[in-house]
Amino acid sequence: MLTDIQIAQAAKLRPIVDVAAELGLGEDEIETYGRYKAKIHLDAIERRAGEPGKLVLVTGINPTPAGEGKSTTAVGLADGLRLRNRKVVLCLREPSLGPVFGIKGGATGGGYAQVLPMEDINLHFTGDFHAITSAHALLSAMLDNHLHQGNALGLDPRRIVWRRAVDMNDRALRNIVIGLGGPGDGVPRQDGFMITAASEVMAIFCLASGRQDLERRLGEIIVGYDREGQPIRAAQLGAAGAMALLLKDAIQPNLVQTLGGTPALIHGGPFGNIAHGCNSLIATRAGLALGDVVVTEAGFGADLGAEKFFDIKCRVGGLEPAAAVVVATVRALKMHGGVALADLQTENADAVARGVENLEKHVENVRKFGVPPVVAINKFATDTEAEIAAIADACRRMDVPFAVADVHAQGGKGALELADAVLDVVAHGGARFAPLYELDLPLAAKIERIATEIYGADGVDYTPGAKRDLEKLESIGLRNVPVCMAKTQYSLSDDPKRLGRPRGFRITVREVTPSAGAGFVVVKTGDIMTMPGLPKKPAAEGMRIEEDGTIVGLF
Repeated sequence: MLTDIQIAQAAKLRPIVDVAAELGLGEDEIETYGRYKAKIHLDAIERRAGEPGKLVLVTGINPTPAGEGKSTTAVGLADGLRLRNRKVVLCLREPSLGPVFGIKGGATGGGYAQVLPMEDINLHFTGDFHAITSAHALLSAMLDNHLHQGNALGLDPRRIVWRRAVDMNDRALRNIVIGLGGPGDGVPRQDGFMITAASEVMAIFCLASGRQDLERRLGEIIVGYDREGQPIRAAQLGAAGAMALLLKDAIQPNLVQTLGGTPALIHGGPFGNIAHGCNSLIATRAGLALGDVVVTEAGFGADLGAEKFFDIKCRVGGLEPAAAVVVATVRALKMHGGVALADLQTENADAVARGVENLEKHVENVRKFGVPPVVAINKFATDTEAEIAAIADACRRMDVPFAVADVHAQGGKGALELADAVLDVVAHGGARFAPLYELDLPLAAKIERIATEIYGADGVDYTPGAKRDLEKLESIGLRNVPVCMAKTQYSLSDDPKRLGRPRGFRITVREVTPSAGAGFVVVKTGDIMTMPGLPKKPAAEGMRIEEDGTIVGLF
C-alpha cells in the first residue's frame, strides 16, 4: 500500500499556467513559483467580480484519533464535481509547520484525494506563514522598542496583551521573561509565544478584503493598555504600514491543483480550535469569481469550524453558503459510541448506532443557520455493511441526504455519489442562511447562545477574571462584534473526554481577549492553549531528505 507521499510523488502534475487557464486566468494575471505553484494577482480577481458561484462548506463531527478525513473528503468532492463537468474551485487552509512536525499532520488530504505539490504545501509553500510570523514579530519588536525609547504613549508594561509568535509547537516558549541583561537590552517583563496559526495577524490576514483593509485592520490591533486602562493600538506605534508591506505578496491567494487536476486555492491557516479556522476571505471570493462551485472547509467539527465560518467569516464577507457537507466515519462514530481505539477493527454496528448522536447534533447545528446539510460517510477499508447501514438509517431518520464517499482509495471517482447529492441540494436552492446571533447583543448573550444552542450546554460559568474581561472589552467598544470560541475540538463540551452528545454540562469561560483588528473577541474555555507542545514521539523524527532530493517520511 502506497503512502500519501509516494502517491503524491508519482503523480503527473499539469503546469500551473494550464490550471490557471482553466479558470480563465492569463499568464500575466498570475505570479508563478516554479512550474506548479502560483499566486493570483488581486486585480485579476477584482476584474471578475460579478455573479458568484455556489459555496459549499465541508465540516464534520467531533474528531477522534480514529480519523474523519474532512480535508480528504473536501478534495475528493471537488474532484468528483469536476468529473461531473462543473467548473469547481477548491479553497483550503495552508498547513502550519507545528502540526506537520508534531502529530496532526498536514492539510493536503490523503490517498488519492490530495492537493499537490504536497511536499511544498506542507513545508514552506510560498512563504505566507513566514511573512505573517515576520509581521507579528515586527509589531513585537516595535512595541518593546517603544518601551525602551521612553514610552511616550504611557503603555503599562503590566498590561501588555500582545505576545510573540513562531510557527512551531514549542511549549517552553509559553511563558518567558525578556529584556534581561543591562539597560541597553530593553525593558524586562514577562512575555510568551503563541503559534502563528493563533496570531491575530493570521486572523486579520484571513478576513481582510484587500491591502488597504489589511493595513487598517492591522492598525486596530490592541497591544496593551496605558495606566488609565485605555487601549494602545498598533497604529499608535506606527507599525501597521510596515506590517502590511511585509504581507504585500502573501495576501495574494495561492493556486495549485488536486491529484485529479482541480484548481485549488490554498491560502491562510488559522487553527479551528483556538482561532476561526477558515481559509482567507480573499481566496474564497476569488474562487466564487472564477468558478461555478466552490468547495471549502472549516476546522474541526461543526460546533467549532462551521459555527465560526457562519458567524464570523460569512458575516464579515457577505457570503451565502448553499450547502454544508458533514463528514463522518464509522471508526469515529464507534469511538463516540464507547469503543476504545484499540478495538475499532472489530465490527460493532451497535456502537456506531450509539455514536450517531454526535452526528445528529452536528446536522442540527448546520440547520440552525438555514443551510441544508448533506452527510458524507467517509469510507475506510475496515468498514462493514452493517456499520455503514447504521449511519444510513440515522440519516434517513434525520431526513438528511447522504452518500458513501471512498475518496482516499478512489479519488474523485469515489465521490461521484456525494457530488450528485450536493448538486441536488444546491439545485433546489433551499438555503436561507442567517447567523446564529445578532451583533447588538451583549458579549455574554452571544456566548450563552453558542454554548446552549450549538454545544448543548445548560449554561455558561465565568471565572472572576473572565467577567472583568467582558466588562473591559465592552467598555472600549468591542461589544457589537462576533465571538470566536476557543474550545476543545474533541467534544461538544469543554471536556475532551466527554464524547458522543454530552448532556447536563456547563461551559466554563476562563478568559476573554481582544482581536480588535480581526473584528472579534476570543473566548477561551477549558484548558485550551494558544501554543501547542510536541508529542513524545514527534512526526519530525521520521522525516529526512535523500541525497537526490527525495523527501521521506512526510506522511
